[in-house]
Amino acid sequence: MNMTDGGQRIATADGAMLADPRSLGNLEPSLFDPHYWAARGELAQVSRGRGSAWFIETKPHPWVLRHYRRGGFIARLSKDRYVWAGETRVRAFAEWRLLATLADRKLPVPKPVAARYERSGLLYRCDLITERIVGALPLSERLRGGAMVDEDWRRVGSILARFHAVGADHADLNAHNILIDEAGTVSVIDFDRGRLRPAGAWAAGNLARLRRSLLKIGGQRFVDAIWGQLLAGYANPL
Repeated sequence: MNMTDGGQRIATADGAMLADPRSLGNLEPSLFDPHYWAARGELAQVSRGRGSAWFIETKPHPWVLRHYRRGGFIARLSKDRYVWAGETRVRAFAEWRLLATLADRKLPVPKPVAARYERSGLLYRCDLITERIVGALPLSERLRGGAMVDEDWRRVGSILARFHAVGADHADLNAHNILIDEAGTVSVIDFDRGRLRPAGAWAAGNLARLRRSLLKIGGQRFVDAIWGQLLAGYANPL
């Protein structure tokens, strides 16, 4: 056992686990098994997409368990196995460390709880547990439930500017990875393949990706109506 980047690393028979000892008591591989939580009656919800995520009703802070899955054509060959390139390149570990860094900088991200990988030869599988942001819904769902006001869009832009100011490059910034609660608090999730970078054109690329996501949801007229407010918030971060 050793400590790395503020986390506790524990070697296992076929890989390793990484956790915040302040958030987790007994660190066991079974914590990453949805069937373990279902047997305890604490598996609240399952969401599906490129990855698989489960809501876990732990107390006092509920968790989100995510199993990393491949996307695109490569998923036809292997749905959840990645090529081993060393422990520092394990996707769940990299995301855990990035989230820990962003949380330490007081940015609104889910707090990382634990990560693990299981290695088999030149391949590995991995999982991540984070604290759930209770009461928050993806921006995409908020839009389906009713219109957002200008202040909401300015707040989204302001939060994104704060992330970019510290060099946080989100690899897949879209309307599903931005959460908003009923009080209007904005958070950003799913930093898989994200990283910290010096200032550059990547920030504009993040915004362009989000704009394309909003176009798919609301169309050109909708984006034309709200984009100026988002950029106004981006120019004046809180």
